Amino acid sequence: MSKPVIPIEIKAVMPANGGSALFLGNDSKSFVIYIDHFLGNAISMAVRRVSAERPQTHELFAQVLKGLGAELDRVVINDQSGGVFYARLIFSMTNELVQKKVVEIDARPSDSVALAAHLRAPLFVATSVWEEVEDMSDLLKQMQSDSGESDDPRVPF
Repeated sequence: MSKPVIPIEIKAVMPANGGSALFLGNDSKSFVIYIDHFLGNAISMAVRRVSAERPQTHELFAQVLKGLGAELDRVVINDQSGGVFYARLIFSMTNELVQKKVVEIDARPSDSVALAAHLRAPLFVATSVWEEVEDMSDLLKQMQSDSGESDDPRVPF
């Protein structure tokens, strides 16, 4: 029986026509989600631990979570249709009676990945999505070699 989700990581964020290409995956496969330039930059900054002059939306949301005593447990890219990807944010919080509550919220993958990168929360992809997406590992390697960039996601993209 296969696992319902597969662990992934941010492989790279690269400039693309009209935005950014967010490469996600693991050692066996990479796939791409096209996102707007501003979120591509936000994800790159979060991965590299670079702060903007003013808090960005994902940083503000992280502070709200902290204030509420909630933690981001994980992000799951749970669906895709016609090139549009969907994600879920899974939070947990414990109240004063030490009762744990888990909350799952629908969110754009780009916002979800930015928040996960900022909070260092794990990323996953649903097995059904993983099996449908095209492996873009060779394209990523080619783009990185053409630009002289490392495949280390902590290196500026």
